[in-house]
Amino acid sequence: MSRQLIFNIFRYNPQDPGSLPRTDTFILEETPSMTLFIALNRIREEQDPSLQFDFACRMAICGSCGMVINGRPGLACKTLTKELPAEITLMPLPVFKLVGDLSVDTGTWFRTTNTKIQSWIHTDQEFDPAVVEERMENDLANAIFELERCIECGCCVAACGTANMREDFVGAFALNRIARFMLDPRDQRSEAEYFEVVGTDQGVFGCMGLLACEDVCPRELPLQDQLGILRRKMGFISLKSLFKPKARAAS
Repeated sequence: MSRQLIFNIFRYNPQDPGSLPRTDTFILEETPSMTLFIALNRIREEQDPSLQFDFACRMAICGSCGMVINGRPGLACKTLTKELPAEITLMPLPVFKLVGDLSVDTGTWFRTTNTKIQSWIHTDQEFDPAVVEERMENDLANAIFELERCIECGCCVAACGTANMREDFVGAFALNRIARFMLDPRDQRSEAEYFEVVGTDQGVFGCMGLLACEDVCPRELPLQDQLGILRRKMGFISLKSLFKPKARAAS
């Protein structure tokens, strides 16, 4: 027999002066292979058309449907109801601006953070379509691709203790991006330039090391490994600057 699922869903429209934060309860019969995405669509179509949540690809690629599922950030399209208890509580991701109900604005946060860490290849070479780019070794290309798999869903940021307490912390997403550029031979930034971006309390040294980011990452990125690598690199760069010989004054 199929289960009767109880959904406790956060409701609040910040654009409506008369709206107050609350939790609405919906009951739905579980069907085979039901995901939270399917359940939420059924609730909106059959019970409450005003329910707000985001989705696009339904394949855990776009990251739009991130939400807190029974206290844990995750993707609605990837989460099967059979893996959850019969009572399910859904909340919007923290840290990001609330649009309404389960919908949050992750785009502004990621756009701002990408600009802050200068998330692009820094090179003085001009693009020439007639010039074939130098071939990259397979192992290096695969290592870069591994870090490029981030879908910017916001789960790592929502689960981060530091990001929940400090607005200026760039989060695991940004540290992963910088680790990716440090691997890329096309990026011509110096060690000092990398250090200026993430070698601060807003970056790698602000992380408390709770590693909830990796625990909830739907793409299973090696965020713990990258954090350790970046800390060692930034610490080494910091030590080199401390013991750098001072230039002698001209006599």
